[in-house]
Amino acid sequence: MLHAALWWEGQQPGPLAGMEHCRGVDWTVIVLTCRYKDSVYAFQKELEVRQKREQVPRETILLTVEDPEAQVGSGGATLNALLVAAEYLSAQAGYTVVTSDVLHSAWILIMHMGRNFPFDDCGRAFTCLPRVDPRAHVESLTCNLDELLYIMTHRLGRGSPPGVWVCSTDMILSVPTNPEICWDDFRGAKVISLPGSVTYAQDHGVYLTDSQGWVRNIFYQGSEAQIQQCTRPDGNVPLVSGIVFFSVETAERLLATHVLPPLDACTYMGLDSGAQPVQLSLFFDILLCMARDVNHENFLAGYHPEMGQGDMDQAGDQRNARAVLWKELRDQPLSLAYIPDGTYDYMPSSASVHLHNLLLPRDLFAQIVHSQVEKPQFLEEGCSVVNSLLEGEVHLGPGSVIQHCQLQGPIHIGPGCLLLGLDRASSSALHGLELRDLILQGHHIQLQEISIQVFTLIGRQDDWQSPALEKGTFLNVPWTEFFQRTGIRDGDIWDMDTPSAERCLLTARLFPVFFASRSPGPQDVLWLLGSKSGDSLQAWRTSWRMSWKQLQLHLDQAATLASRRALFFQQAQGKVQQVLEGRQDLSLLPLIRAATHEGSHGLLLTTLDQVAAQAEDPGVAARALACIADVLGCMARGHGGLRSGPAANQDWALAFQYLEKGDVARGVEELARERTKWLARPALLVRNARHYERAEQILIRQAVMSACRFVTTGSVEPPPHGHWVMVECPARVDFSGGWTDTPPITYEHGGAVVDLAILVDGRRPIGARARRIAEPELRLSTGTRSGEVFTKLVCQNLEDLQDYCQPHAPGALLKAAFICAQIVQLPSSESLQTQLQHGFGGGFELHTWSDLPHGSGLGTSSILAGAVLAALHQAAGRAVGTQALIHAVLLLEQMLTTGGGWQDQVGGLVPGIKMGRSRAQLPLKVDVEEISVSADFLQTLNQHLLLVYTGKTRLARNLLQDVLRNWYARLPAVVDNARALMRNAEECAQAFRQGSLPLLGQCLTRYWEQKKCMAPGCEPQAVRRMMDALEPYVYGQSLAGAGGGGFLYLLTKEPRQKEVLERVLAKTEGLEKYSIHLVEVDTQGFSLQLLAGDTSA
Repeated sequence: MLHAALWWEGQQPGPLAGMEHCRGVDWTVIVLTCRYKDSVYAFQKELEVRQKREQVPRETILLTVEDPEAQVGSGGATLNALLVAAEYLSAQAGYTVVTSDVLHSAWILIMHMGRNFPFDDCGRAFTCLPRVDPRAHVESLTCNLDELLYIMTHRLGRGSPPGVWVCSTDMILSVPTNPEICWDDFRGAKVISLPGSVTYAQDHGVYLTDSQGWVRNIFYQGSEAQIQQCTRPDGNVPLVSGIVFFSVETAERLLATHVLPPLDACTYMGLDSGAQPVQLSLFFDILLCMARDVNHENFLAGYHPEMGQGDMDQAGDQRNARAVLWKELRDQPLSLAYIPDGTYDYMPSSASVHLHNLLLPRDLFAQIVHSQVEKPQFLEEGCSVVNSLLEGEVHLGPGSVIQHCQLQGPIHIGPGCLLLGLDRASSSALHGLELRDLILQGHHIQLQEISIQVFTLIGRQDDWQSPALEKGTFLNVPWTEFFQRTGIRDGDIWDMDTPSAERCLLTARLFPVFFASRSPGPQDVLWLLGSKSGDSLQAWRTSWRMSWKQLQLHLDQAATLASRRALFFQQAQGKVQQVLEGRQDLSLLPLIRAATHEGSHGLLLTTLDQVAAQAEDPGVAARALACIADVLGCMARGHGGLRSGPAANQDWALAFQYLEKGDVARGVEELARERTKWLARPALLVRNARHYERAEQILIRQAVMSACRFVTTGSVEPPPHGHWVMVECPARVDFSGGWTDTPPITYEHGGAVVDLAILVDGRRPIGARARRIAEPELRLSTGTRSGEVFTKLVCQNLEDLQDYCQPHAPGALLKAAFICAQIVQLPSSESLQTQLQHGFGGGFELHTWSDLPHGSGLGTSSILAGAVLAALHQAAGRAVGTQALIHAVLLLEQMLTTGGGWQDQVGGLVPGIKMGRSRAQLPLKVDVEEISVSADFLQTLNQHLLLVYTGKTRLARNLLQDVLRNWYARLPAVVDNARALMRNAEECAQAFRQGSLPLLGQCLTRYWEQKKCMAPGCEPQAVRRMMDALEPYVYGQSLAGAGGGGFLYLLTKEPRQKEVLERVLAKTEGLEKYSIHLVEVDTQGFSLQLLAGDTSA
């Protein structure tokens, strides 16, 4: 048997995922049925938006189908939708007629919009729920349709064979992650049932089943005895829950009835052929004939609950329709899948029940959802605000809900109210009133091509169809009391020939839709709450009014959905500003995706420009620019190339110059001006994004430069000309906390890193030496300790130093060091020779070396920068401490544009084992705490610590770009991981103090997992093979630094394991150019020596 094709939802669970990643049904077709053809386009667009959000697989065919003109019931709508889906698939497969063969490999989902809903103009399917998923891939309002679509795709439908699922949208469901539905040897149809109490079942449908799960009968509003028959061992009854699955065989048989009179009249084909419409129920006609206890005679004689009294003249057609169903479907088995841990709440036309459903505590429900509330202290417990903007004092009482509104206080909404679809202009009508137990709605309607906004007002306790002369109420009081209070007469709202049984709230022409000289407003219904008012009554009487029954025929769902979408992105602008200026660790990427999917990116870009231009904190401005880069990247929709790439096009130079000078406002303005020229196609959008990321790096650099206040020097006697100042440094290994030292993470979140200064094979592998020379020039060389020279340069003018900020330029680090140490000023009106001669009586010679391979991960470049600065300062006659050097290296690396953190220089310049820390603030300041361990443990550690060179070169810059992009996006996994890194650093420091190798190994293993989370792709396959081979011999292991290659460091279970592990790796396939090195903790730190040299130089 085929089982459901599986589809893996995007990078994150969708807005309904409830946090878990799971595979779902790869639907072939999704059909949404609706009552009115004017709604088809609006609802089709909504389905397509959900496909863009990745709630629906990209290949799924989406169809919105209006029910045939007459009301054909849920069964007729199902048959019509099945026909349209089969017709579409048949045409796609090349057939010229409808064939059921296309059903054999199809997973079809039919979702019924059902009847009109008085508390949402777009129906129960598009009723918004107060739900927010912080890990949603795309930020959006959660409608009931979305929740049901998720449940069908990822829970109920998972594992099902090909066939047809049918789902109503008139209920709110919750279903456990794994509902355990059995599909073994399945045939026929299967109904999904959720539990309900015996009392609840009195107004609903219930299933009667046997011990094997076969359905015996279906009761609607059954007697007490019938309901008791259905009671299960848990004390509940299985409710008719609006969901059924048809196997391919059963779906084929049902489809075949579309050509059989009178069932052909349930489809558009039959009606187009002149057949008289027939009303058919899905559950009480189509499924009931398959129930085991139902006999032929009773089935033909009965009628389904969807038929009203006025439909009894259809009894003959009804009997004939049931006869066809009995013949075609009677031998098909009907089974039940009971979900005991799920919940079912029908959405009736009762305002009280609707408010209860919206406020019932559920998974991920919240009080304020996709809304901006200026003064949340005025919201009482037990209320809800969804997709709204509330400005000023807006009091909201318990049990009240505001959705899709923009209100300006002072406004007082008491308990038991629902406000829906009110705009800012409506606020004045609410000033001075205190609403209680009322439903006030704004509606978009269309009358002869004219769009109008109208308003309705009812009481929470009102019943739509209770006769006015009996128990009917309006605004929670009897009609007689309402008439007396307002002066309205029944003749004002009902025709004289309207039967008394039909004189009810549903048919009362209460709501103005047209005035001769103005548009309707909320005041035109709110006056109904007061006593007689001549002006208001006269204005009301002269208006053209409609009943709710009449209004339903003119509702403009497209305008309603568009207004909700516009309000969503309007409140989103406030959210963006709040998150960025409040420095919140909240991801804006889901909102950015939503804006680009739905064409609202222009509003978002404008807001981000404003935040960046007005920010006093360069960190806030940098994050805003990073968000703009994300918007541009999302607009490219995965095309146009990689996000990382060159960003030095001269068209952007002016904007960069403004930013470099600190004029952020003009820089942002110039960026925005240039941005508009790079929007035409994906390749330009990606290049656009790259330049915004460069602009962001400029602001990061300015933020890090705040550390300059912690770089202080003193004056000392400089060594004589020709005398060398030599600095030698250990390497470092990071044991925990790496990445939290990296700007901007380190000053936005705070950082904590445990580092070890180490000798590699008994030596300090990094060093520099500097001396003054008589000639006013700079002689620079890089190489190894043994004398091998890689680069040799002589700089005699400032132009020779211009490429100091290009990391791959020859001698760039050395050139940047002279500028960072303020030995050379660049730019300057004085020549290089003049600066050197006047300041130092000559030039400098600087030689650096490293015995470590490029990309080692052991902190070489930062430690080397520290060595160079220490040597230069001493040669220039300045004393500089370790703390100052740590911060000076930060500055140098920003000048060099490599953008490193502080852990490397802390690790290599400070002796032994230590914890570096930075706070989430500017100016950026690094504090170092040395971790004291016993001499015995230090000796033990040296015997158990090894380095393995993997033979793979690390590409740290690419990793860094990805990490910074994810951090600025505040991806939840990255934010959580940053917190975990700092916690692990504290635990690692404690493990060192305790002298526990196993605990250190646990920290190390956890640290490597955290590194992989922060920078996916940092573990090459060859390294994974190496680590797998070594795992039995170690307490823990990790690649050094950012990963991706370089050195692997190990904490072995046994001492002195170098030879043992060399034999292990020799037997491991796929490894090349690796080597194992001894490690010893350096307890001295960097050394500085003065050496006599060639004085004639």
